[in-house]
Amino acid sequence: MTADRNMKTPLKLVRGSGASKTGTDHFWQQRATAVANLPLMLFMVGFVVAHLGASRAEVVASVKHPIVAILLIMGLASAFWHMRLGLQVVIEDYLHSHLRKFAALALNIAFATAMFAVAAYSILKMGFAS
Repeated sequence: MTADRNMKTPLKLVRGSGASKTGTDHFWQQRATAVANLPLMLFMVGFVVAHLGASRAEVVASVKHPIVAILLIMGLASAFWHMRLGLQVVIEDYLHSHLRKFAALALNIAFATAMFAVAAYSILKMGFAS
């Protein structure tokens, strides 16, 4: 042991020593997105329910309002991020082959990013439609 390491408390020695050194960060990201999802999903479900039976023109007119478009995009971002984090935990817990785990984690990120991009593009296209 180095002299510098001897000066650290036992807690300081183990902090950040997890497998990926990001366990606490991941935990808090999951909790933060879960909390953010509550009002955002309520808004999104309310938006869908309020527009049941509405014409496309009526929905586009609603999405043109900046606050509506921003809340929809924020809801999607939070939901897809939360989904990615949750699936990452499942992948890390149940896939033991390093190659399969790496591939599954890469696909998880790619899928969540692609789905968010498509959804956000759709909202932006409606929001900026003339």
